[in-house]
Amino acid sequence: MSLLDTADAGMIAEQVRTARISPAEVAEHFLAQTHAREADIQAFVSLDPAALRTQVAQLKGPALNGLLAGVPVGVKDIIDTHDHPTCFYSPIYQGNQPSRDAHVVTLLRQAGALIMGKTHTTEFAYMQTGPTRNPHDLNRTPGSSSAGSAAGMAAGFFPVALGTQTAGSLLKPASYCGLYAFKPSWGLVSLEGIKPLAPSFDTLGWYGRSVGDLALVAQVLIPGLTSSPRVSGRRTFGFCRTSRWGDIDQPVADALLASLDVLRAAGHTVTQVELPEAFAGVFDDHLLINDCEGARSLAKEWHASPELLSPQVVAMIERAQQTTWQQETAAKARLTALAPVLKALFAPHDAMLGASCGMVAPLGLEATGPSDFCKFWMAFGLPQINIPLPRAPGELPIGLQVVGDFRSDSQLLDAAHHVDSALNGGLTAA
Repeated sequence: MSLLDTADAGMIAEQVRTARISPAEVAEHFLAQTHAREADIQAFVSLDPAALRTQVAQLKGPALNGLLAGVPVGVKDIIDTHDHPTCFYSPIYQGNQPSRDAHVVTLLRQAGALIMGKTHTTEFAYMQTGPTRNPHDLNRTPGSSSAGSAAGMAAGFFPVALGTQTAGSLLKPASYCGLYAFKPSWGLVSLEGIKPLAPSFDTLGWYGRSVGDLALVAQVLIPGLTSSPRVSGRRTFGFCRTSRWGDIDQPVADALLASLDVLRAAGHTVTQVELPEAFAGVFDDHLLINDCEGARSLAKEWHASPELLSPQVVAMIERAQQTTWQQETAAKARLTALAPVLKALFAPHDAMLGASCGMVAPLGLEATGPSDFCKFWMAFGLPQINIPLPRAPGELPIGLQVVGDFRSDSQLLDAAHHVDSALNGGLTAA
């Protein structure tokens, strides 16, 4: 087994910066991994080995000493890249070639990263699924719209990947595929060059091989983000089931509750947090706003080529057409009113814990399961991290969600480090 099979992005970049391994060796390793399994996984919508080798040849100067020097990155196919098409998994944009990179792609290249290729998404990052399969079981879904990035990570095609989340499209694939994932606070990461769906919620996030990787990429993509000093000791966590806990599969619930016992045994405090009844309506309000903003975001496609839109997108637009401006405004007002109540519930805790998903990856590729456990926190723009729980050989992945207060992203990364150290043996040193 090669070091590159398990090394996280921070370690790979350090090896490149110190010339212990060359960017070419890194690129060829991950190309070989992709060649071995891509026919089964179908993570990529665009993969060009020649373009990757050209990037390697051009890697020099500050980039060669960057935080992500020589690290291959998978990029979700709603994010513009000048050297790969961006097609949004829609026939309307077949062959669409952007003239420049999205802002985040430029930042990655400036930090020395190599763009490995474009990964499959759902149509316009909504519901119509692509061909990507879960590496843990090819008969199961890898999750929702960031599926290609998640499956490629789990298959070993790259050590970092970009995704986006509007409801649960980053954390749900992370839970299904057994990955570390970070969805920052809404508004911290530039969305220039990324096609919108619901701007009130849309957030770019990423997958890594460790919590340290999540923090490393944050340094690149969130300029000016303060870092929390690493201090050992106990942390205080809340555990919030939300009103959808009754929908969770029992084996998933058992695994999550067992993880809380491990945290307590490690010296951390975990206390139950009960939500006021008013929060039960958050799920419906998120859906209503998502529909209305999605319909506006796709208005030009709806008017120009409605026959090329999937039934799922058409249904979203038709629901929005039956929703009044006053209803949408009221939904937004309810979320705004609940935000300070939620902030008060966070105040005694370093972070909140909960389920990332209520089930393991379902069988089939057409449906990805509900996103409610992610969507709840997403409605308030809060930062979210998925930590994969330890699993026995043959068991499907389950994710523990760690949630921070709004714009407390550094504190959340610190809390996630302590959670992961307790659950997974401290493999995420930053």
